[in-house]
Amino acid sequence: MIHTRGSGVLLHITSLPSGYGIGDFGPSAYRFVDALTEARQHYWQILPLNPTRVEHASSPYYSPSAFGINTLLISPDQLIRDEFLRQADLEPLPGLPEGWVAYEAVAWYKDRLFSAAYQRFLHAGPPERGYEEFCSRNAWWLEDHALFVALKDHFRGQEWNRWPEGIRTRQPESLKEMRRLLADRIQKEKFLQYLAARQWSALHRYCTDLGVQVIGDIPIYVAYDSVDVWRNPEIFKLDEDLRPTVVAGVPPDIFSKTGQLWGNPVYDWPALRERGYDWWMRRIRRSGELYDLFRIDHFRAFADYYEIPAGDKTAEHGTWVDGPGTDFFEVLARQFPCFAIVAEDLGANTPAVQVLLDRFGFPGMKILLFAFGEGLPRSAHIPHNYVPNLICYTGTHDNNTARGWFEEEASEEDKQRFFAYIGREVTADEVPRELILLAMRSVARTSIIPMQDILGLGAEARMNYPSTSDGNWEWRMTPAEFADAPFDRLRRLTELCGRA
Repeated sequence: MIHTRGSGVLLHITSLPSGYGIGDFGPSAYRFVDALTEARQHYWQILPLNPTRVEHASSPYYSPSAFGINTLLISPDQLIRDEFLRQADLEPLPGLPEGWVAYEAVAWYKDRLFSAAYQRFLHAGPPERGYEEFCSRNAWWLEDHALFVALKDHFRGQEWNRWPEGIRTRQPESLKEMRRLLADRIQKEKFLQYLAARQWSALHRYCTDLGVQVIGDIPIYVAYDSVDVWRNPEIFKLDEDLRPTVVAGVPPDIFSKTGQLWGNPVYDWPALRERGYDWWMRRIRRSGELYDLFRIDHFRAFADYYEIPAGDKTAEHGTWVDGPGTDFFEVLARQFPCFAIVAEDLGANTPAVQVLLDRFGFPGMKILLFAFGEGLPRSAHIPHNYVPNLICYTGTHDNNTARGWFEEEASEEDKQRFFAYIGREVTADEVPRELILLAMRSVARTSIIPMQDILGLGAEARMNYPSTSDGNWEWRMTPAEFADAPFDRLRRLTELCGRA
């Protein structure tokens, strides 16, 4: 439960300005924390820090590793400061766009920089103490993670299920031989994870020193083509060939006639229960190292989840299955009694979900963009129906921006209800400000505003279109937008609404 009234901003690391085609843990991140502090914000909410792959549309919610950090977030500026790179190593700098992320070009450019940094690391003499300590402290996930990355490169990106039998099924002798053969690539990945952890830890400490808490994000599911499934096939519903028997998604609804077929493997919760949910406990522990509190995406799956027969082309023929429920969170509470979890409880929730929220005190989420439909007076998302223990958003990474919603999605009836609720008619460019006012004035203890809405941007700045694979996760704030962002206005509103 969150006890302090406060507010914050939602902005993923990749969306920060930088000179390298993608936001990173470098100077702009520190300036952003300074801006949050000057605006008297309590929270910086980000998306998952996990690695991404271009073939998975660079989605942070479909990662090849639940424990690693996305090495594209490593700052070249920080590498120069720490003498892993020289200024000359940055040249030639490719012409990368300012306002969006060209992931393939960024990956190619940064891999060149990382190779130079790794070579300098190798030739610097004995590894520095910090690297050795990092590898030792994180060996429980790092060893398999680095081997998986090296194997993916070795087999030219092939899905792990298509690797040779001994490696696919993790036979000790086969793995020993591959560790010997790929030793250099394995060490390079460990080195990059060390750099990413070192830079993120420094940035996180800076946030802590200035009183800004980081809200992280845990995707409920993992990708099939991940080190997590390859390493732990027994905790997923797989057949004798290690292929999923069922996959995750959600059923048809008013937004999709055929439902959403996510395709992630589904957990074998009875098997996990027998092991004390050990893999999940390690995942929670890791998240506690990275963030101050964290959102669990698709929280409903702990109560009940939708599984679809593997091979189906749509999500129309799935079934609902009971999740682990209170048993999971009782085990969690015994191991981690002080962890702060935010439940992503959007969509059609069941009484079982509410039982979990009430019993364990997790704050849920309310989205103002959902509030102005026909059922406005009774809507759970309209501020007059809020309770204090929740987080109010104008929208999330899965929604349009506030202005984009008004210009592209809201019906005339929605607009009229919106105007009636705020007491006046406004133009499209005023809509973000009005929704921010509603969020900040509400009784919700926490309000989180996407940076796009603070900037008043339209649909061109949308982060993600659910159930699509093209053009997502690309938006970036330009240096000019950052310089002109109305943080002074945000500060005044924060103070006025008792959230400072």
